[in-house]
Amino acid sequence: MPGIDAVVRDAKGKLYYALLDDTIYGTMAQRTVIEKDRSVALPKDADPIAVAATMNPAMSSWVALRHRISFKRGSSVLILGATGNAGRAAIQVAKRFGAKHVIAAGRNVERLSELAALGADRVLTLDQLCTAGDVDVVIDYLWGQPSAKGIVDVLTHRRDRGKDLVWIEVGSMAGSSTEIASAALRSTRLQIVGSGVGSVPGHDFRKEVPKIAQAITAGAFDIRTRTIPLSDVTTAWTETLGADQRIVFLP
Repeated sequence: MPGIDAVVRDAKGKLYYALLDDTIYGTMAQRTVIEKDRSVALPKDADPIAVAATMNPAMSSWVALRHRISFKRGSSVLILGATGNAGRAAIQVAKRFGAKHVIAAGRNVERLSELAALGADRVLTLDQLCTAGDVDVVIDYLWGQPSAKGIVDVLTHRRDRGKDLVWIEVGSMAGSSTEIASAALRSTRLQIVGSGVGSVPGHDFRKEVPKIAQAITAGAFDIRTRTIPLSDVTTAWTETLGADQRIVFLP
């Protein structure tokens, strides 16, 4: 069944965030079956619609910076694919964790122009990555050819090639594989890591969900959201495909 995560309510009215990414049940339904060890109770004041819309995109960068690297306050962060929902959330997460300078990069110039309001200090198109400077961390939602070129552009224009650069591969919107120039690994202090279910243990995800939910409920994230009755899913699926909003289906 479709749907890998959802905000669900039990028979007593208690809200949970549940992940069903490898079951036969799915979450796009009036009712479903969840495993307790793959669900997290939400705060009493949690907004179920905001959590449903924001948890998944915000979690990707939140968990990456918390559990895949040793992120330091005052770091400079470059986000590839910053115009998508996860990329927009990553700007806000990086700033929340103390990033001093956040550079948002993407293809869509119009959407890039909106990102300063979310905390981006600079915006770049993908052909301008050579001007990114000596960033400390890259959060990459693209991979594929843009990342292959981006790695070369960023590294060959660093003033200090002895300075550590951690490249976190989180998404693959532009391709599931990429070519890494061997010189990029030999001539610079580049470390490439991935972040997702598997590279981050499940208990670490569960530990962060309540914190993310609290931040969402406190209004820490600006995520474009649209609610649609589940009964209209057939029509909405076609009409909203490719939209830049997070669609929340309501039972």
